[in-house]
Amino acid sequence: MTETFSDDVRQFTVDADDDGIRLDRWFKRNLPEATFNIVSRWARTGQLRLDGKRAAPGDRIETGQVIRVPPAEPPKSQKPKKERPPLSQDQIDFAQTLDFHRDKSALVLNKPAGLATQGGTKTKDHIDGLLDALQYGADGRPKLVHRLDKDTSGVLLVARTPKAAALFSKTFSTRKATKIYWAIVIGVPEIVDGVIDLPLAKQPGTGGEKMHVFDEGQPSKTRYQVIERAGNRAAFVALQPYTGRTHQLRVHMAAIGHPIVGDGKYGGADAFLTGGISRKLHLHARRLCLPHPDGKMLDVTAELPEHFANSLAALGFSPELGDAAFAEPPPEDPKQAQKRAAKAHAKDRRKARRGERRNRGKR
Repeated sequence: MTETFSDDVRQFTVDADDDGIRLDRWFKRNLPEATFNIVSRWARTGQLRLDGKRAAPGDRIETGQVIRVPPAEPPKSQKPKKERPPLSQDQIDFAQTLDFHRDKSALVLNKPAGLATQGGTKTKDHIDGLLDALQYGADGRPKLVHRLDKDTSGVLLVARTPKAAALFSKTFSTRKATKIYWAIVIGVPEIVDGVIDLPLAKQPGTGGEKMHVFDEGQPSKTRYQVIERAGNRAAFVALQPYTGRTHQLRVHMAAIGHPIVGDGKYGGADAFLTGGISRKLHLHARRLCLPHPDGKMLDVTAELPEHFANSLAALGFSPELGDAAFAEPPPEDPKQAQKRAAKAHAKDRRKARRGERRNRGKR
């Protein structure tokens, strides 16, 4: 963003990172003190201009265009913004050990189990608080574009530019990112390659954040595949969420009677194994694949945390087999197959009738 002044009127040149976004979005990124109401008033009174012409908040902008903005309005009295405390050298060093992929648009972290993605009332240590250590000379602070549960480890994507943040956020919100998780579950699912389609909602009356299966909840779908089994004691599974509900994988596996090992929240006392198996949650975001701003695909894989790797070894499971999961499309529900076959048959019948009518017309 290039800024110039003339008689207190401000002019800004649109940068490449802001190409194609709405004008109101540009203000949110670059002049957050100009609220939507202020920008709308400037537009109504003709004070907001784009390359000299009147502009509206919903107009799309292009690289190199000049945005004319009225003089800054005196700020209303408000509490000073709380500044983030500077990071210690230990925090900086730790944050930089999490980074295993970096390019001009993206950072990919391997989040440890037990570290929250974002802060809260009782959460002081979190990934978001460490992002100042991961700027690496970029113009702005990196931005989280999705999250993992506190006790889930693995791939966490961070955007390095506003343009990348917008693309990644849209990809996640439209379910176009492929996410593969690994888990160890109690027992062995009878169906080795299945889809769990159970709506979820926040459970009322709980002290913390807890979800449950609820007929009127939000649609939620997970595919799972059994990779290996340790007798009837436990199974190594791969999970692919088709939706992104809170605690979705944990609730779905518990709902079919196979809670994730270490998940006392949804599996209770039955979610733990003896024989030296860690009591930590055994859920790991193994792989993430989604479009990158440079036009290619970003496809990254996060190494397992120590407790998960040790449990795989103790149970005799082979991590090498896990990455072959989901090589084939999911098995189709027989009811869906029947519906599709019926539609195809009806379509063929309609085509045949149209052909009969055309032939009668020729006679």
